[in-house]
Amino acid sequence: MRIGLLTEGGYPFVSGDAGLWCDRLVRGLGQHEFDIYALSRSRRQRDGGFVPLPPQARRVRTAPLWTAEDDGVAHGRRARRRFTECYAELVAAVCAGAEAGSGTGPGTGPGAGSADLADRFGNALYGLAELAREEGGLVGALRSDAAVRTLERACRAPGAPRTAHEARVPDLLTVATHLERALRPLCLDWYDEDGLGAADLCHATAGGPAALPGLLARHFAGVPLLVTEYGVQLRSHYLTLGPDTAAPAVRALLASFHGRLAAEVYRRAEVLTPGNAHARRWQERCGADRSRIRTVYPGMADARFTEVGECPDRSDPDTLVWVGRVEPAKDLFSLLHAFADVRKEEPGARLRIVGAPVGPEGEAYLGHCRALAAQLFPDEADGVHAVGDNPVSFERIGDPEVPTLPDAYASGAVVVLSSVVEGFPIGLIEAMFCGRATVSTDTGAVVEVIGGTGLVVPPRNPRALADACVALLRDPERRERLGAAARARALELFTVEQNIAAFHGIYLEIVSHCPVRRVLLDDAGDPLPFATPAESRIPGRWTVPAVRPLHRALPAWATGAPVRATAPAAAEGAR
Repeated sequence: MRIGLLTEGGYPFVSGDAGLWCDRLVRGLGQHEFDIYALSRSRRQRDGGFVPLPPQARRVRTAPLWTAEDDGVAHGRRARRRFTECYAELVAAVCAGAEAGSGTGPGTGPGAGSADLADRFGNALYGLAELAREEGGLVGALRSDAAVRTLERACRAPGAPRTAHEARVPDLLTVATHLERALRPLCLDWYDEDGLGAADLCHATAGGPAALPGLLARHFAGVPLLVTEYGVQLRSHYLTLGPDTAAPAVRALLASFHGRLAAEVYRRAEVLTPGNAHARRWQERCGADRSRIRTVYPGMADARFTEVGECPDRSDPDTLVWVGRVEPAKDLFSLLHAFADVRKEEPGARLRIVGAPVGPEGEAYLGHCRALAAQLFPDEADGVHAVGDNPVSFERIGDPEVPTLPDAYASGAVVVLSSVVEGFPIGLIEAMFCGRATVSTDTGAVVEVIGGTGLVVPPRNPRALADACVALLRDPERRERLGAAARARALELFTVEQNIAAFHGIYLEIVSHCPVRRVLLDDAGDPLPFATPAESRIPGRWTVPAVRPLHRALPAWATGAPVRATAPAAAEGAR
């Protein structure tokens, strides 16, 4: 089948996010054809080029989110009236949810609105898309004074929430600018029969703007939509637009808009595939139907960790290892204080912190951690003339002692995670592949990943963290049992093969229940049951008749008849 893969700021750009996962998915599903539709976040990302693509990636189409040029189309009176009606409906639905949408958690706004408001928002969204497709000029209309006045009327309307009513002119301009940027995918030319309209399935690799082209392909061509969220876009928006970044009215209105958009995506998608239970709860609280949710864990390559997992004796029995990015969210301060308590119980214990700082903030944080370690653990020497040694070491991957990531995990008997904020703990899964016992803080998807194969303690609790580490350092047999169980769990749930097999099954499930219905004719005008004959998959050369889409009213015999269709080029490439 032909898959329209929708990405935002990720694959196939060299500097994209989540590019490795998408690349593994495309390469692993070689029996399908992929058309990649990528939204870029910056000029630098776009100019950086693409990663090498496999043969099943037939083509790539890109569009920028960071800029949009006005097509120069000036709306006439009827088009202006049509735009005003649709935009007024959209911002009215946004304003109605502004009070609830100003919250900071799921259920405070997106899923709390009535079905009528959800319908109004969706109809207005598709109305704007239809206007852009038929008339053009949507970018200019969204940037016009009329759009700002329409937004102001919605905020000042009787019954509007107090938060929206208090929006000032600068606030309205900020919100209008943000809406124009968020609605830019409506203006793309991706939705005809030569684009997403020819796909059998749209797979959005994130919510928000990445899923918006999928919504429009579903609206215009009936193409089913699959949405995968390994990080919830709505939650990221809430965290990014904090109290210090914008006025209360701006935060409330934008939170309401993104909540409405997320609810529309969750309502229209045939299947949602969150990457963990935490993301699943967000989707359910935002209105997603539980029966259409399938949890699919991210797939990770386990081959390079295999040797470490098969050789548990390589570790130092007195060493704790922390591996990750050095940043405040990892709470290395608590880890260092916990290790001070560990040293009181186990004087021979050592702690290896392996990781690189993230940006200037990370560099500063690493400096503070080094200073704290020097204060808590003065260099110890056996005699007056001996060189002191600190039980805490700060290292990076590539150093002589830890040339590779598997070597870092192999060096310790226990792997520790001390984060206060964590999404899906990739480092924890890597440690599980290596067969290492783990001590982790209860944050993000840690408990879901670990299951019963490791110790979990409350975050920001150095005493509990120290007790768990001491318990494992003193019990080698328990460490070995937990490490073996962790490795078996990781190999069962978190491999690339498991991820690819899950999506292959979901693709078939969606297409079998929601086929795209197309009627095609051959050159003689006779109906063509299959655009790609079954024998085209058999080795050898076969004559495939040229096909052309039917651009007239359907005959009675063809009404409601599903016909599988792809472009002739797809059949040619399948030989």
